[in-house]
Amino acid sequence: MKAKILLLEDDPGINRLLTLQLQSEGYEVVQAFDGEQAIQYFNTSFHLAILDIMVPKINGFAVLEHIRKDSLIPVLFLTARNEDIDKMQALGMGADDYITKPFSLTEIVYRCKAHLRRAFEYTQVRNQTILTHHDLVLNKDTFEVSLNGAPLQLNVKEFELLTFFMTHVSQVFTKQQLYEQVWQADFFGDDNTVMVHISRLREKLNDNPKRPTYIKTIKGLGYRMEK
Repeated sequence: MKAKILLLEDDPGINRLLTLQLQSEGYEVVQAFDGEQAIQYFNTSFHLAILDIMVPKINGFAVLEHIRKDSLIPVLFLTARNEDIDKMQALGMGADDYITKPFSLTEIVYRCKAHLRRAFEYTQVRNQTILTHHDLVLNKDTFEVSLNGAPLQLNVKEFELLTFFMTHVSQVFTKQQLYEQVWQADFFGDDNTVMVHISRLREKLNDNPKRPTYIKTIKGLGYRMEK
């Protein structure tokens, strides 16, 4: 299957360079040079999006918000903004990755491949596995999660993280273990990604960190799914 990628980058040179590189890997690329174009072009036939933050008309954060209304596709930010607050905002809003400029074309391609591979693995699962825990129901086949019967909107990484916790109830995992299991990549000591996703997941589960029903912080160790 040929993956279709939405690329939002206002610099014509960078946009063209990325497009040619991704096309050489067999991907179909739709180029957008401002946020309005990206929103206009976006539909559910896309498999991945690469967004810059500082683009004309509508910024990348707003484009991500639009995407997440209807889609759980992997979203990567590629931006010159390297402050932790920007990274945390992007991940907190549902982005799956955050890459700062200058960047390596090879790294971009491999990150895209990794995210697409994991996304396809989850959407193409056919084992009808349903996980339940207290008032949570997670269907690995349909990529659906409900709490007290009400559907939850999770991005790919939130879904993978919750699935991992629900299949390992009562086990404690460090940030490094969670990152390596869910993100399938080496951990380099940056725990913001894990912390932001757990915080976001708790919000959606209405889980009070001080009195958690689901995900508990084990001081000095990591996190576990409560019994």
